[in-house]
Amino acid sequence: MTRRLRLGMVGGGEGAFIGAVHRIAARLDDGFELVAGALSSDAARAQASAAALGLARGYADWREMAQVEGAREDGIEAVAIVTPNHLHAPVAHAFMDAGIHVICDKPLAVSLAEGEALARHAREADLVFALTHTYSGYPLVRHARELVEAGEIGDVRIVQVEYAQDWLAHAVERGGANRQAAWRTDPALAGPAGCLGDIGTHAYQLAAFVSALVPQSLAAEVHTFVPGRRVDDHVQAMLRYANGARGMLWASQVASGAENALRLRVYGTKAALAFDQEEPNVLWFTPQGGEAQRLTRGRVAGRAAQHATRVPPGHPEGYLEAFAQLYRDAAAQIHAREAGEPAPPASRLLTSVDDGVEGLRFIEAVLASSAAGGAWRSIVRP
Repeated sequence: MTRRLRLGMVGGGEGAFIGAVHRIAARLDDGFELVAGALSSDAARAQASAAALGLARGYADWREMAQVEGAREDGIEAVAIVTPNHLHAPVAHAFMDAGIHVICDKPLAVSLAEGEALARHAREADLVFALTHTYSGYPLVRHARELVEAGEIGDVRIVQVEYAQDWLAHAVERGGANRQAAWRTDPALAGPAGCLGDIGTHAYQLAAFVSALVPQSLAAEVHTFVPGRRVDDHVQAMLRYANGARGMLWASQVASGAENALRLRVYGTKAALAFDQEEPNVLWFTPQGGEAQRLTRGRVAGRAAQHATRVPPGHPEGYLEAFAQLYRDAAAQIHAREAGEPAPPASRLLTSVDDGVEGLRFIEAVLASSAAGGAWRSIVRP
């Protein structure tokens, strides 16, 4: 059995939904052991959270944690960053300075310049930097990507992705009772993109992951429906791809009645694919002129899907297992990096710091287009 990697966490303490998700995901495949954390910006809450989790080492400050853990012989080997967005870059830099691998929530940072600096730092330090775009961990999302790569749907013509939620349909951030809503709608903490940065980036990454295409230009609008809210709560964009394909993306956190409705459709010259995140054990494949085929997790033969599958057919897997797949891939890459070996092929579907930079390019292009009245804007890449 491969030994567990020593993991630390910044953020994710008491009351933080995503912190618990990271901890479960990290342990599901037994690849990590959480041993240290600076779990809150509030010192008392940080220590209480560390004690509740039985951590060997709890810190009141992430800067101290990076310095101390980097100097310890038994220090952490990777850190999970589950803070509000404005802290992603400074925390990641501090731990990379200490020679520690990074697993970071999305979006990567609050600006493209910050993201590019993180990517440079990770390359120069020769460290693994994973980004937790959860939905690319689903077995059938990975199978969909394989079908596209194998030419099973032909040349991609249309990419359509939507992500609808309703939890911000009203001003639940006011008064501070809902802490998750409060920081996600505060531009000082979340950055300039609200819904766009929170779930629009998930939609964009899922579409790019499956289609293997990124747009060359876009025309977009961000909008705020809830009066007084300081960031967008709805975004829509038209996309143009270099191969001539066209795309549409919309994301909203004010779509009343929607829970977590992330849906992807990819249409090619030979067939179509359809995936609904709320039914993640099913992928629809419909050939031109043929009947829709219901593909199920555990039954498909693709290597990528099999690698991400843990239980026999008919036993559902979901969000936590998809998240755990990212941790499994990160562990494989870290072990390979430490051994001076190439990353195992199956782990290379892990979303990386470069995917995070691409997401920030998308955010900045959308904001620029919207500010210009929805004018078409090129997405500039090196």
